[in-house]
Amino acid sequence: MRNLVVVNDPKEWPFHQDGVEVVAARKYLIHPSYSTLERVRVLNLCRSLAYQKIGYYVSLLADARGHKPMPSIETIQNMKSQAVAPILGSEVQDLIDQSLQKVQAEEFVLSVYFGHNMAARHERLASALFRMFPCPYLQGSFSRSDKTGRWRLESLKPLALDDIPETHVDFARDSTKEYLGRAHVRSPRRDSRPYDLAMLVDPDEENAPSDKKALQKFVKAGEQVGFNVELIQKEDYPRLAEFDALFIRETTSVNHHTFRFACRAEALGLVVIDDPTSILRCANKVYLAELADQHDILVPNTMIVHKDNLHDLPARLGLPCVLKQPDSAFSAGVTKVGSIEELNEKVEEMLKRSDLVVAQSFVPTEFDWRIGILDGIPLYACRYYMADGHWQIVQRDAAGQNADYGRAETLPVEQAPTKVVKAALKAANHIGKGLYGVDLKEVGGKVYMIEVNDNPNVDAGFEDAVLGEDLYLRIMRTFMARVVNRSSGWSR
Repeated sequence: MRNLVVVNDPKEWPFHQDGVEVVAARKYLIHPSYSTLERVRVLNLCRSLAYQKIGYYVSLLADARGHKPMPSIETIQNMKSQAVAPILGSEVQDLIDQSLQKVQAEEFVLSVYFGHNMAARHERLASALFRMFPCPYLQGSFSRSDKTGRWRLESLKPLALDDIPETHVDFARDSTKEYLGRAHVRSPRRDSRPYDLAMLVDPDEENAPSDKKALQKFVKAGEQVGFNVELIQKEDYPRLAEFDALFIRETTSVNHHTFRFACRAEALGLVVIDDPTSILRCANKVYLAELADQHDILVPNTMIVHKDNLHDLPARLGLPCVLKQPDSAFSAGVTKVGSIEELNEKVEEMLKRSDLVVAQSFVPTEFDWRIGILDGIPLYACRYYMADGHWQIVQRDAAGQNADYGRAETLPVEQAPTKVVKAALKAANHIGKGLYGVDLKEVGGKVYMIEVNDNPNVDAGFEDAVLGEDLYLRIMRTFMARVVNRSSGWSR
C-alpha cells in the first residue's frame, strides 16, 4: 500500500523517509493523477481539519476515491463533538485513572503521536486513545472532578505540525517513521495478491470461535483466493483503513472492541463479517424472540420477563424452564430453574443486569442441531450433544469455568433433515447475509429455533469434518466476491 503524506506545504514537512511521498493538499485535491490512484493510505497532516477547510476536503475526497485517510471524516467529526469524547473516554476510565494518578494539577494535556506518548506511564492510555480516534497526532485534555477526584476526558483535537512542542519533535519524528515503516511491508510474493484481509483474533481467548489450526487454514484459503491475510488484534484498530476486508474470529459483543471494529470497518467501506447489524441482532435474545414472533418462526414457548410480569411465568411456561440473559453466549448466562424459589432468585439476579430477561419452556433433547450458513447458503450441519449428565452442550464448574463439552458430529448438509435446514435458513435470512450458526431442536416432528449466532465456531476437525479445506475456501471466496463487487453496493 502506497503511503501519501498530505500537508499544506511539503517544504514544511520535517520527517522525510524513503518510500513516503509528501504532497501539497491543493495538489492532491485538484491534480488528476491523484484521483486515479489505487491502494493508497493518506495521512492528512494539514494545519486545519475544520469543516470545509482544505484539510477537511483532503479526508473527504480521499474517502470518495477509495483511499484510506487518517484521520477519516468520521474521526474528525467525533473529535469535534462535545459529547463523543467524554462518552468514549468512559470506556478507558480505568486507564485514565491509572495513567494520571500521580498528576498533582487539576488539568492535564496528553499529546499522542501515532499512539505513543513520551512518558512510558502514559503509553497505554495514548495507545487506547489512538485506537478509538485514529489520527496521526492528537491531543487530549483532561480535568479532575471536584466531587469525585476522578479524571475526565474533556476534549480531543488533532495536532498540526506547528502545534508539536519543540521538545516533542524528535519523539514525533521517531513515532512517525516507526509507524510508516512497519505497516504493510510486503514480500514480492505477498504483493502479487491484489487485496488485503485482516482477521481479528485474541490469542488468549479461551472460547475462541476458531482454534489455531483453523486460523491457519483460513490464512491458507485466503491466500489461495488472492488475499494477503494478516492476523490482527485489538491494538491494531488504527490500521483498519489499510485493509479491504475484516473477518472477526473473536467472540463478539456489543459493548466490546469487536463491535467497534465492525462499525469502523463498515464505515471505511471494508467487507466485514461479522457486520455490526448481525452482531446487534444475534447478540440479544430479546431481539431474536421478537423476530421469531413477527415472522412465525417456531421456538419453544417463550416469555419476555420483567419485574411486573414475573408472577405469570410459572403458569405460562411451567417448570422447569430456562432463563436467558439477553446477551448470554457459550451457554453462560443461561440457567434452568425447577422451583418458584429458584426462579425468583435467578430472575432477580438477572434483572440487575438487564431490564428484560428471556424465559423459555424447557425442551430436553439428546443434541442440538447447528446449521452453518453463509450468504444464505448452508455450509455444514452438526449435532452438538449435551455434556454427560447435563442439559447443556457445555457444563461449567461452580466458578463458571468450562468443565466439560459434549461431543460434536458433523455430517453433509444434504443428510440433515430437510425441515431442519429450511428452518435454519428462514431464521438466518431474517438476520442478514453474513456467517451464522443456527441452533435448533427437533422434537416430535417439529423443529424449534433456539438462536441464531453470529461468529459461529469453525474449528479444525469439527465443523470442517465433511468439507475439509473446501469449507475455508468457500468462506474466503465469498469475501473475495464481495470485495470485487463492492462497488455494486452489496459488499457488506
